[in-house]
Amino acid sequence: MSEIKVTIRWKVNGPDFLKGRYSREHTWTFDGGAVVLASSSPDVVPVPMSNPANVDPEEAFLAAVSSCHMLSFLFIACKAQFQVESYHDEAVATMAKNERGVPWVSAATLKPKITWVGKQPSAEELARLHHQAHEQCFIAASIKTQVTVSS
Repeated sequence: MSEIKVTIRWKVNGPDFLKGRYSREHTWTFDGGAVVLASSSPDVVPVPMSNPANVDPEEAFLAAVSSCHMLSFLFIACKAQFQVESYHDEAVATMAKNERGVPWVSAATLKPKITWVGKQPSAEELARLHHQAHEQCFIAASIKTQVTVSS
C-alpha cells in the first residue's frame, strides 16, 4: 500500500523545561505542504503552556475520524447513484479513563447533516450507506474508539 509521512516540529522557548513550564506549541507539516499550528489541549496542560487557538491531538483525531467517514460515505453514495450536495458534520468525542486509568478517546459521535439533489435514500438506505462508510473508513478500521453516527 502506501506510506504516510508528517513532520512534527517543537523547540524549547525558555529556561524552565526541567520544571515542566514549557510551551507545548508545535507544528505539523504534511506532505502537500500544509502547516498546522498544534498544541496540547488546555484541558490537559494549562495556558500559557498550551495554546487553545491551535489544534490539539484529540481534535485532530476526531477530525480524522469524521473526515474519513465523510470521504467513504461520499464515495459509496456516488456509487449508489445518490447525489450529495453538501455534508456538514459537528462531531463530538468523549474522553474516558481506561482500565489502567489512562485517558483515551473512548467514543466519537458523528452527526452528519446531508443535503441531497434529486433521489434521496430511505432511512434504511441511509443507515446502510453509513454502515458501509464505517466499514471502508481506513481510520475507523485502525482504532478501538467506538464510532457511532447520529442524525
